[in-house]
Order: sequence, then structure tokens, then C-alpha cells
Amino acid sequence: MVTVITPVYNGETFLKKSIESVMNQTLGFQNIEYILIDDCSTDRSKEILNDFGKIHDNVIVVSLDCNSGTPARPRNIGVELATSPYITFLDADDWLDPNGLQILYEILEETGDPYVVGKTIRVDNVGTQVVGEHQSCKERRRVSPISIPHIFHHLGPTARMIRTSFIKEQQIQFPEMKFAEDKQFFIDVLTSCKTISTTTKPIYYVNRLNDTKKTRLTNQTNILQKSNYNLQVVRYILNRKLDIEIEKMIVNRIYEYDLTRRLFTTPHFQNTKLKLLYFYKYKQILKTANKLAYDFTENFLQPIHKVIYELIRERRYKEVTQLLEWEKTMKVKEVVIKNDKPYLVIPFLEEKYKYIPMPIFFIFKQHYCQGNQYILHFLAYGDDAHSITEVLIRDLKNAHYDYVLPITIKENGEGFIEFKLDSLKDLPPSNYSIYVRYNEYMKMNIRQLIKNEIKHHYENREFIFYHSVYSNVALKIK
Repeated sequence: MVTVITPVYNGETFLKKSIESVMNQTLGFQNIEYILIDDCSTDRSKEILNDFGKIHDNVIVVSLDCNSGTPARPRNIGVELATSPYITFLDADDWLDPNGLQILYEILEETGDPYVVGKTIRVDNVGTQVVGEHQSCKERRRVSPISIPHIFHHLGPTARMIRTSFIKEQQIQFPEMKFAEDKQFFIDVLTSCKTISTTTKPIYYVNRLNDTKKTRLTNQTNILQKSNYNLQVVRYILNRKLDIEIEKMIVNRIYEYDLTRRLFTTPHFQNTKLKLLYFYKYKQILKTANKLAYDFTENFLQPIHKVIYELIRERRYKEVTQLLEWEKTMKVKEVVIKNDKPYLVIPFLEEKYKYIPMPIFFIFKQHYCQGNQYILHFLAYGDDAHSITEVLIRDLKNAHYDYVLPITIKENGEGFIEFKLDSLKDLPPSNYSIYVRYNEYMKMNIRQLIKNEIKHHYENREFIFYHSVYSNVALKIK
């Protein structure tokens, strides 16, 4: 029913856990074609795979003669060998939710779509968090990919299933690059799909525990090399001659996040004395945009990225370094409201860059408890205030525990959150963030500058609505 494709390179630490997650699928392991491609591992991975393959007829183990240096070739081999109706990808140090394949399979069977994506959860030594929330924030069926805000913002191989005949008919392959190969592949997939589906259900766990740092290929590629691969993707996209609006969505994302944000937030940039090397690289990157028929910064999601871009163009490198350090270390940043619009205040820049427009901002007014009821009153500012949809209460360390609540927003920006405390009865004792959601998946806390803590006992539980270290309203349940 489904083919699972796993490239393997020195993955022995988590390989058995990954394999067991496939064997324990509610879809039934007998209904899964499992293709594992060993890319010349130097640890016990190949031995583990061969032992596993000898036991199960539905397991295909492929051993490459020499290391390809990229997961692209193993994945392409897996696609070529796949014989079941649907394909999904699983990296050797990650694992699937027990219900993951059945959920995705049933959605594709129901809709006839070529593609479905669900929730990816990142696991690290601190806890878990949702990755690429835009593609799993709501249940969608048979919708245009470009109708989903920022659909091109998370393009890893996680938590998605694709119709096998679709990939082969469209002749879509992973380019054999050391980095960004999955980005190009899924751009091709999404721009070839007329309709896709999404689900809020957890499907895939991305392993970012410390034990994986040495084996992750992405950690073996420095940020300057990654920039070159991302530029290759840009050139590829431009050569495809896509619809101009779709091209803008893709190109703006790559220039903003891959070629601007990630270039200057890497630890190496923060620590090196050779920062001019990065600024020189960015100047080269900007030259690649000269042939674009549009300003690639016009749809930057975060206005601060455009300030970085403008400062570099003006050769104000010290201010860029200062701005990035300030953004990283200043927990509570000043925000002012001018003409009912919020602006982030950069204290050390002159008027032109001192006030950076924000799409949305929330200011606490008051909150209180009455019996079983919690009520919070706040004010919403910004152009995106009209797109507010709901409240999200989420465990700070465990992405599995969250609760969605309705919200009331008046035309003048007044907002009200009201809910019964027993509606949170399924949430375990922990610390929780309280977010207001807008633009379908984006979220922001409510700023509370004055400490105004509430402790409320209800049915043998204590609910503490407190002032977080970032000056936001937060919740602790005991």
C-alpha cells in the first residue's frame, strides 16, 4: 500500500528505533514496502540492514558501491524501485508516529490528491516543538498548494506522502547536491500539483538530539557552501519559467530565509572575526538578483530582514552586526504604537531604520478569574489584526499538549479570550505559552509589561497566569 524510502549513512545509533517505527505502523507492516539504501556506511548500519532484510520479504536493502555524499541518489533509487501506489520518505535517525502512514494513506485514498502533508515534530534535548506549522495547522482537502500561506517555507522530506505514479509521470527527481536537494524536489512537486491535502495529525519525528550532530550531513556543510546550493536552486527555479507570482513566492523565501537570515544567524558568523567575508558573500548573492523583474524584498515576511538588506547595501556592516546581536540577546524589545500601527524600536539606529513596522502586536489590558472562567482583555494592532482566528495554548516543552480556543476581536482592535478552566483538564502539569493565531498558522504572545499574576484553584488544580521572562502572558498548571 505504501513504500517507505530510507537513505542510510552511519545511522546505527537510531536505526533500530527508526525501523521499529515502520514495523509498528497501524497500517500493518505487511502492507508496507520498505526500501533502505546504505550509502557506504562505515559503522554497523549495513550489517543491521542486511540482517533485517533477510527476515522480511517486504524489505529491500540496497548497498551502494561508493558514498554518494548526498541523500538524493539513495532517494532517487528508492523512487525508481518503488512498486506501491504511494511513497513516503524517512531518514535513518528519525521515526514515524504509529498512526502516521495510515492517516496519510487514507487521506490520499479519500481525495485522489497526489500529495498530502501532516505534522512534523522536532525532538531535541530540551523537548519537542512543531516544525513547519503552516502545513499542519488545519485540515485541508483538495486545495491549491499556493492557497496555503508560505507553503514553500518548509521543504524537507518529513511527514508527507506522494502518489508514486505522479512522481514518475512528472519525472521529478532529487538533484544530486549535498544540500538543498529536498528543497528543489518539493518545489517541483508542489508546483506540479493542482490540489493537495494537509492534516493536523502528528506524522513524523525529526531527531535533533545531540547524538546526531556528527552524522547529520547538513552539519558537515558550512553556511557559505549552503548559500551556493541555495543559489543553484534559485537559478533552477528561474529557468523553469513559472507563473510570476509563484516564482516570487519561492524566490522571496529563499532570499529572505536561506540567503539572508540563515547566513547571518549562524554561530560561525556571530563568533568569527572574519565577518567581512560574510558581507562580501552577501554582496555576491545580491548580484544574482539583478536580473529579477521584481524587488525580491517586497514580500519579506519579517521587516527586520529588509533592514539588514538595506544596511548591507549601504556598507554599514558594524550596524548589521550590532542589530543581529541586539535581536539575539534583547529578550524584551520596545514596541511603540503610532497611528494604530506597531513598530519595533531599534534604539541605536537613526530615524530611517529606528522604527521597523510589525504586521501585528498584542498589548495586555487586564485578566481575571471568576469561578471556572478565565477572562483576558487585550488590544490588537497592525495590518494583520483582521486575520486573527483563534487562541493556542501550548506546552513549552511538549508539542503534543496544546488546546485551541475561540477568540473575539472587535473592529476597534479590542480582543477577548474567555474559557472555562475545566476545558484544560486534559493538559498535564507544565508551563504553557498563550498565543493568538493569525494568518492561519502564525502566532504571537500577548505583551504584558506590568506583572499581574493570578493564582486560581479549581478542582484540586492550580492555574497560575503569570508574567514570562519575555514579558508575555503565560500559564502554569499544577
